[in-house]
Amino acid sequence: EERSMEANKVKQGSMGASRTRSIAFVALTIALLGVSAWVSIPIGPVMLTLQMFAVMFAIMVLTPKQCMASIAGYLALGAIGLPMFSGMRGGIGMLMGPTGGYLWGFLLAAAVALLVREGLRRAIGEKGVSGPMAIVVDMVACLAFIIATYVCGCFQYAAVVGVDLAAAFMVTIAPFAVPDLLKAVAAVLCARAVLRALPKR
Repeated sequence: EERSMEANKVKQGSMGASRTRSIAFVALTIALLGVSAWVSIPIGPVMLTLQMFAVMFAIMVLTPKQCMASIAGYLALGAIGLPMFSGMRGGIGMLMGPTGGYLWGFLLAAAVALLVREGLRRAIGEKGVSGPMAIVVDMVACLAFIIATYVCGCFQYAAVVGVDLAAAFMVTIAPFAVPDLLKAVAAVLCARAVLRALPKR
């Protein structure tokens, strides 16, 4: 009985440490998302920021629950008015405005990317989690994230501004496609370096 009680204490301590670590990762990622939004360059009505890089990095480094919690927390803090979005702005109006689809779209797109990544890793097996194939899997997941984000953002911009999808595409997607692909490559490489440095979960 004493051994059982001791084992339970060890287990509870391990779970507590894991929970604390998870909360810390989520908090750090929310901060990273906020800072990445502040680094912005205006290209027409849409800002070029490092948010896409930050979210793709989170998709590959965090667990799915941590990743989704981080994005949801970031959006919630921005929605209540904290300066979490581009230009150090906040408020629900940012989510409802012309470019808001690119913000709430992060949550949907991250879910899509996580599903794609997990599906590919399971289909490929051990090669999906190690070696050169891991880079391919992560790049495909990043592309899925980018496309899903673009769909949400483009449709909302077209609806709010009152233009057709072709015009919305030229304003909100065409100027950002190449930079976002470069961010995907950088996110994959950075994530692999970080995961090598972190202890196995």
